[in-house]
Amino acid sequence: MNIIGLVGAALLLLAGSAAAQDGGKVIPKTTITLGTATPGGGFPLYGNAFAEVMNEIDPTLSIEPRNTKGSNENIPLLEEGKLDIALVAGEPSYEAFMGIGRPATRLKILTAMYSSPGMFVVRADSPYKTIRDLVGKPVAFGAKGSGLPILSRYLLDGLGLKQDEDFQSIYLDRAGDGPAMVLDGRAAALWGAGIGWPGFKTMSENPDGARFIAPDADEIARIRAKHTFLKPLTVPAGSYPNQAVPIDSLGSWSFVLARENLPDDVAYRLAKSLHGAESPLCKKLPQACETTASNTVAAAPKVELIHPGVLKYFREIGVVK
Repeated sequence: MNIIGLVGAALLLLAGSAAAQDGGKVIPKTTITLGTATPGGGFPLYGNAFAEVMNEIDPTLSIEPRNTKGSNENIPLLEEGKLDIALVAGEPSYEAFMGIGRPATRLKILTAMYSSPGMFVVRADSPYKTIRDLVGKPVAFGAKGSGLPILSRYLLDGLGLKQDEDFQSIYLDRAGDGPAMVLDGRAAALWGAGIGWPGFKTMSENPDGARFIAPDADEIARIRAKHTFLKPLTVPAGSYPNQAVPIDSLGSWSFVLARENLPDDVAYRLAKSLHGAESPLCKKLPQACETTASNTVAAAPKVELIHPGVLKYFREIGVVK
């Protein structure tokens, strides 16, 4: 990183002169910029809850969420030192860590966020019941720059389908625009992922009803045979309004990633505050109940990809030896 980048990174942490008070003692406040995604999607929902809880727990921290274009923008912004931490979906994280289509990143994992089983949702009165039924139809695959279209691309590739050739692919400017497109007929289906995802919630609350479409058992086996990093995940019954049965699918874990040079002591403080606040975060946002120290260790492709400051805290609590 050049001197301008170093200065910029330092300013991200030291921005402002705000300080916390502790019995009359002034404690410098550390400002942390958090990249999320476009309004209306799951990342801003999580990012705002994350910031609110962390800022309440630790008055020496000031976490400031910022809307971005999503995972594919967050990774370079972190690498350039323009963000301190950011939310990144599992597939873009995997490609960045493994150096697929780009040099391997040196970013580090701060925490696993939540698992993201992928699936489609359609209007209940539509004729579509399988993934094959959607071939040739207009499908909203998520916001430009988000990780959702990457997950669907891997899943469809495992079935021998090409996202931009076998479907009329629609990429959104705002994640929140998807449900309206399905409800008014501009799109046959909406692709999304996760438990508590706003787009699925909106569709499920539609008075005329909605239906989820996920790969069946044979399709899951075919996809996993080609893309082994995708994990079998289940959306429990009742995760969405009028969803009476569990839904099996495939997906991955989304992460909060940190810039490479985030100081170890800052990462340690973030981890200690975060995992000491697992219960309040869970109460504020159901999908954040999966944001735990043990899930972070299990979800990381390699333990070495977890930030050293976080690993120090994990060793103290016995999650990592």
